[in-house]
Amino acid sequence: MAREQAVKTRKERNAALVEAMLLAAMADGSVSQREMQTLLARVLERPEFEGTQAGELNLLVESSAVRLSEARNLEEVLASLRRRLPDHKNRMLAFGLAAAVALADQRATRSELGLLKTFQAALGISEDEVAQIIDVIEQGGSLSEALGEPLERLFAEVMVLVLAADGQLKEAEARAMVESFAADPLFQNVSPERAQGFVSESVAALASDGLPQRLHALAHGLATHSQRMKAYQLATKIAHASGRTSHAEQRILDLLQATFGLADDEVARLDQQG
Repeated sequence: MAREQAVKTRKERNAALVEAMLLAAMADGSVSQREMQTLLARVLERPEFEGTQAGELNLLVESSAVRLSEARNLEEVLASLRRRLPDHKNRMLAFGLAAAVALADQRATRSELGLLKTFQAALGISEDEVAQIIDVIEQGGSLSEALGEPLERLFAEVMVLVLAADGQLKEAEARAMVESFAADPLFQNVSPERAQGFVSESVAALASDGLPQRLHALAHGLATHSQRMKAYQLATKIAHASGRTSHAEQRILDLLQATFGLADDEVARLDQQG
């Protein structure tokens, strides 16, 4: 049941993201080939859509277009987007994707700019966040540069993955575990409240996206070898916290090693330290 709900939540989020892009493409009354190419390119670069087949994507775009055509007004559409995009990161992503489509022709029309301002207000995106997103788009960068998650959040997620290895994750336990590592210099600028938020976000991301997608996101966000070594070290501390590493926990450690491209001797050394 929980898995079915997670799949449903993921589909609704992805549909909302596509609808935001379609709205931007249709804002001036016509959808250019460049705008559709940009829409598809942005979808393909995002981990949220990983695993989506070409046929599924076409169906998603078509069904999203039908949903928009049947909406009574823009406010109804915006209310639906807010419902399906409850967290700020996904709302920022929706705005960024819409802006990328609006700017696909190198210049946004008055109608497109007006829609972006409406999106900004409806989704609660700050002026600084808008400026950062637009700057990345104009420079031809990936939205990940504007939406990059704090490293501490990614390190916390690595620990959550180990805690969730047996499928019996208790958020209170995960929160306490992250707090127990608060003495690590890595978390010196993270308040207990923010650490709890990182844990909650990690739990929600794992439930909605699934393990393969979260491993992909971690590999993208933890780009340097030292960051990946630190993440694996934190994972081993969690795995060894109970005195012995379970089969499920070892499987997660093996997946992390493969995802991060760590050598066996490096892993052996970290396992000994953990």
